[in-house]
Formats: sequence, structure tokens, C-alpha cells
Amino acid sequence: MSAGAAAIRVVVVDDHPTFRIGMSALLAATPGLEVVGQAASRAEAVGVVLGADPDVVIMDLDLGDGSGVDATRELLARRPEVAVLVVTMLDDEHAVYDAIRAGARGYVLKEAQPQEVERSIRSVAGGGLVLGAGVARRAMEGLAARADARPFPQLTDREREVLALLAQGLDNAAIARSLFVTTKTVRNYVYAIFTKLEVKDRAALVVLAREAGFGGDER
Repeated sequence: MSAGAAAIRVVVVDDHPTFRIGMSALLAATPGLEVVGQAASRAEAVGVVLGADPDVVIMDLDLGDGSGVDATRELLARRPEVAVLVVTMLDDEHAVYDAIRAGARGYVLKEAQPQEVERSIRSVAGGGLVLGAGVARRAMEGLAARADARPFPQLTDREREVLALLAQGLDNAAIARSLFVTTKTVRNYVYAIFTKLEVKDRAALVVLAREAGFGGDER
């Protein structure tokens, strides 16, 4: 930090006193950071933040009197300029998505090294969005799992387009015109779809596709 630059003002919110006090001491000893408050609950956090006017709030998600997600949402409704950095034990993708939707700018696990926490504080204070390494990996795994949960994940994107058009009742020639390919190419796609979905005729395929939600705007 350049000489004369203001320190980043931090409030630590966590209902576990050992972690809260330890984190506060660690940050207070870090050049360029200033701990201006602590809170042990959702209700206390609101009052402390309003009084201390921090740049960054370190927020646990599991507070004694409520959720850190709700606390984040409430704090940002009153102080939208504050950067909330979630530091928690919870590492599932749902918690990450909920926190980010509530307005948190960062999400780091409590197992993170002190240097990672410091970097994350400086990043969110500067307007950045931070996901710790373990958090980012879990979030990507969750997104991949959701993608694989689509109907017929064994189909390629092009085969899904063809299936959607089939479900709309188009014949091969109409599908070819829609996709700007030859009728032979469409036949090959249809054959591949038959094989992968293990259906014997076009009527059965159309029924299967419509039951899975195809036939609307899948293209």
C-alpha cells in the first residue's frame, strides 16, 4: 500500500469467539488493514456496520441468530457500498450461489491460508469478485452436474437441436432447411438419436422428446 493511503476498514462477523477474535487479531496485525468492529450475531452485525462504516465485512454464514446470507442482504440494503466477504466452513455450491445472489463479493473457506484471506479482502475492497480455490472448484462441479442433469445428456448440441425440431413435428426436409444442412445430414443425425435413445420409430421418439420438454425453444 502506498504511503499515506487509507487503511481498509474491516468488520468481522462470526458467532464463534475463538475464530472471530483470532481473525480480528490477524487482520489488525496486517499492514493496510484496520479492524473497526466485531459482531457475534446477525442483529449485532447490523448495528456494528452502521456505526463503524467499514469497507469490508467478513461474514460467516452460520450465525447464532440467523443466516449470514440474510445478514448480508440486510446490511447491503442499508450500506450497498460495503463489500461482504464470506468466510465460512460451508463449501457446497448452493451456499455459494445464495451468498453471491445476496450481494457478497467473495467467498472463502475458513481453511484458507491467511495470505489468501488478505488478498481476498483487498480484492473485494477494490471492487473485485473472489472465489477461493476450493470454492471455485466446487461451484464448477455443481454447474457441471446441473448441465449433466439435462434430459438426454448423451446427445450432442446439434442432435438436441434436431430432436427439438422433430418434437415440433418437422420432417427431415424442413429440419434441413431450418438448420441449413442437407437432408442426408439430418438423416444421419436422426439415426444417431435413435441409436443413443434406443427408440425404434419416429413416433416413439417424438413422444419421448415431448415428455422431456423438447419442442419449445431448445434451439
